[in-house]
Amino acid sequence: MQPAEALSLLKQGSAQIISEAELSQKLALGRPLRVKLGVDPTSPDLHLGHALILRKLRQFQDLGHEAILIIGDFTSMIGDPSGRSVTRPQLTRDEVAINAKTYREQAFKILDPARTRLVSNGEWFESMPFEKVLRLNSMVTLQQMLQREDFRERIDHQQPIHAHEIQYPIMQGWDSVMVQADVELGGTDQLFNILVGRDLQKQSGQAQQVVLVLPILEGLDGTKKMSKSLGNYVGLNEPASEIFGKLMSISDELMGRYYPLLLGMPLDPKANPLEAKKHLAAKIVETYHSHDAAQKTQEDWNVRFSKKKIGEADLPTLASMNGDIVSVTGSAYENAFGIKKSRTDLRRLIEQGSIQLDGEKIRDPKVMLSLKPGQILRLDKTHAVRIG
Repeated sequence: MQPAEALSLLKQGSAQIISEAELSQKLALGRPLRVKLGVDPTSPDLHLGHALILRKLRQFQDLGHEAILIIGDFTSMIGDPSGRSVTRPQLTRDEVAINAKTYREQAFKILDPARTRLVSNGEWFESMPFEKVLRLNSMVTLQQMLQREDFRERIDHQQPIHAHEIQYPIMQGWDSVMVQADVELGGTDQLFNILVGRDLQKQSGQAQQVVLVLPILEGLDGTKKMSKSLGNYVGLNEPASEIFGKLMSISDELMGRYYPLLLGMPLDPKANPLEAKKHLAAKIVETYHSHDAAQKTQEDWNVRFSKKKIGEADLPTLASMNGDIVSVTGSAYENAFGIKKSRTDLRRLIEQGSIQLDGEKIRDPKVMLSLKPGQILRLDKTHAVRIG
């Protein structure tokens, strides 16, 4: 592919490139580019937000370039402060090591292992003497670090910024020097960190990496960034039925956002919303499981949410319980599907008739329930449980 064609393809879905002219020049070098993506194993699961960037990295691979996936075993012990209003909890090395194993497996659901260089930044930070740490810190200024919007907001709100957090962008930037990255990928919240990498490369006498950032994928709630800690995520390693069910629960507005970001195509404005949502869910299941799994999951979903056949469906089992309807349904969402809903959201679902017990709508949030084995509690249009 000619450089101009490759540039046109790589621009698709990106939020910002610094700069297009530099990327065009690098594509014309006639050699594979070193395209860097760093991921911190702060939890065991990758989700669709990570997949968005991994798919762009795979696009570079398909154009003949080298993917450098950096597992941030050292940076994850600090925790990326990007977009955070408080300091992240610090992880132990053992916790990071366990999470890192699952990251590798999940990343290769998207990346081509044969064209991926997998490294851990502990390879250079673990043996870095304190003298070199000091020299590395001398390459940036405190004023430069405090230009970060999230740090400025903490200062304005008199919230603490710990010294180790300031090290994070420096360490991420040094990763770029160590692998001599030609391009670095990330979400828009990573822009500051990636620009630090450009600065450190320049001071180290290297050609500066191109910055290519992608939009942040909203979570299932349609407002906040997809995150496991917020409970609004779709994990790549989740069972097919969980992925399908979670995606069927999103709003029509969010579906219009997910289509171009996750499928690389716009949502047809004339499409039936329910059928379009099924197509989205099935394609995601097919990508991270298989075509057969997607077909089976969609068939099961159709049975599960048919009023006449819901009793035949393979529903999650919930233990018998007593309590008010708000508490019971909140527990059902969290225990069966890993979804956290506020009491306000639950009351709204109840009042609009979404909550049904054995086909009977419950509209009074003050109702007390005594659930017995064999009953079916429908939580909304896409979630139901069987009482065990």
